[in-house]
Amino acid sequence: MPLYEHVYLARQDASAQQVEELTAQLKGVIEGLGGSVKKTEYWGVKSLSYRLRKNRKAHFTLMDVDAPPPAINEIERLERLNEDVLRYLTIRVDAHEEGPSAMMRRTERDRDREDRRGERGDRGDRFDRGDRPRDRDRRPREGADDSDLPMED
Repeated sequence: MPLYEHVYLARQDASAQQVEELTAQLKGVIEGLGGSVKKTEYWGVKSLSYRLRKNRKAHFTLMDVDAPPPAINEIERLERLNEDVLRYLTIRVDAHEEGPSAMMRRTERDRDREDRRGERGDRGDRFDRGDRPRDRDRRPREGADDSDLPMED
C-alpha cells in the first residue's frame, strides 16, 4: 500500500481534546478501509502566516498513514465537511521518517537554545557600556555661545 503524510489544521477555538477526538475519528476511518496509521504527532497551537477563515492560529496535527487511496479520499472528504478543519494536506512519500518529525525536533532545539540563553543571562550578548554620560547629563562646553544653549520659556 502507498505511504502518505497527512497534516491538518484545526480552528484555534477547538480544544486539544476535540482535536484528539477528530484524529481518533480519522484513524478509525482509515483502519476501517484497510489502512493503518503508523504515527500521529500533535504539534500544538501555532501562529498562521495569514488569516484563514478569521483564525490567526491553528492546532497542527501530523499523521503517517499506510492506506489505499480510497481511504485518503474519504478522510479528505470528511475534513472538507468538518467546520473545525481549516486546511489539510496529504503527500505521498516513499518511506516514513523515523523518530520525531522536523517540527518536533525544532521544538527540542528551541528548548536547548532557551537553556543556553539562561546560562549567560538576559543580556549576555551585549558588551559592558561602562559609565558613559547621557545626553541629559551633558553640560554646554565652556566656550559655547548662548545660541548653542536650548531655549527656555
